[in-house]
Parts: sequence; C-alpha cells; structure tokens
Amino acid sequence: MSDLGALSVIFDLDGTLVDSEPNYYEASRRTLAEHGVPDYSWADHRSYVGVSTLETAALWRERYGLNVPARTLLAAMNPRYLDLARKRTVVYPQMRKFVELLAADGVPMAVASGSSPEVVEAILAATGLGPYLRAAVSSEEVPHGKPAPGVFLEAARRLGAAPADCVVLEDAAPGAAAARAAGMRCIAIPYVAAQADAPGFATADLLLRGGQREFTAQGTYAWLRDTAARSH
Repeated sequence: MSDLGALSVIFDLDGTLVDSEPNYYEASRRTLAEHGVPDYSWADHRSYVGVSTLETAALWRERYGLNVPARTLLAAMNPRYLDLARKRTVVYPQMRKFVELLAADGVPMAVASGSSPEVVEAILAATGLGPYLRAAVSSEEVPHGKPAPGVFLEAARRLGAAPADCVVLEDAAPGAAAARAAGMRCIAIPYVAAQADAPGFATADLLLRGGQREFTAQGTYAWLRDTAARSH
C-alpha cells in the first residue's frame, strides 16, 4: 500500500480535469441561436457551471420560454459539443501530472461527470486520460445529478471503495456539495473565482480559491499524503 493508504480519487471532468467550458459555451450558443435565443453570453453560461447538461437544458426552457423538450435541446447540442470536444479539449497540465503521480502510486481513480456518457467517453479518449481511470460515471446513469451524491456514490461503488476513503476534486459548488453529501472529502478548485464563497464550497476540506492557477500536482499530492498520515 502507498503512503496514501486506502485512498481512491474521484474527479469531476469539465472544468476540473479538462477546460471544456469554452467548448460547452460554443455548442450551447449555437443551439440556443437555432431556437431563437441570439444573445447567449459567456456570463450567462458561467451560471450553469457544475449543473448537468440535461438539467441545464431544462433551465433554458424556463429561462427563455422554449417550447422544446429538454432532451431535444440536449440532442441538438451534444453532436456540436462532441465535435468540438474531439478537436480541442485541453487537459490542465498540472492535473495531468497529478493523475500520473496517483497512477504511479497505484491509487484507484474514477471520473464522475454531469456530461453525457458519450461525451465523457469521447473526452477521455481524445485526451489520453482514459487508461488511468478504472471507472467513468455520468449523472445520466443515476436518478439525480449534482448536488445529489448519486454520481459520486456510484463511482465509489465501481471502484470498490468506501465513501470515507474517497477524495473528490471539483470545480463547482454543486459538485462540492455532492461530495459532502456522499460522505467524501473534497478538494475544491473553483472554475469561476467569484464563486469561491458559494455555500457549496464552504464544506470543502481544501479550497484553492485561485482555482487552477493555484493548483499544483506536487502540492496537492503532499496535502493528500499529510492527510493520510494524520488519519493513521
């Protein structure tokens, strides 16, 4: 067993492992324009960070008065997003290093994402992250997306890990709240720095208020090692 004990690590995908929000914004903007919403802005998009794609589509229906089922909106957006995701998804360099450090230590890892299963699969394949992960779960595979804990609990189940032995990395407040509800520790790396004071982040065990600019593979690995040592 490594210095990290029985630890398993569960990553959110979008905004945590990969900077996919610009791709999601572009796919969303094109989809909404097609349905008569011509002025969807980046500021609008930021309010949906951390919300599953299906729930985002349902919120669009309410906000813009769209007479289209949420799943129809999602079916229009997903192919656009997949095309962008395969071509230009960027893995945060320090996150890739962190994944490699954990893999070298034999730590079981999973992804638990609000994106659809096909999107998760496409990103993991395009970025080369797939082989490092023993499981990948979409919130579409559980009854409720984040902040409900189901997607994290299912990831732990697939890893064969107890929730108390899991640490979640998250960029959004609903995800941090979901980790807490699942009985897991959480490292929070806010994608939107202005949201660092959101209530969901208040329960994080480690809050990197500066987001990815503050995250380092070695620093986070050392924090995990120190935490494991204190718990023995």
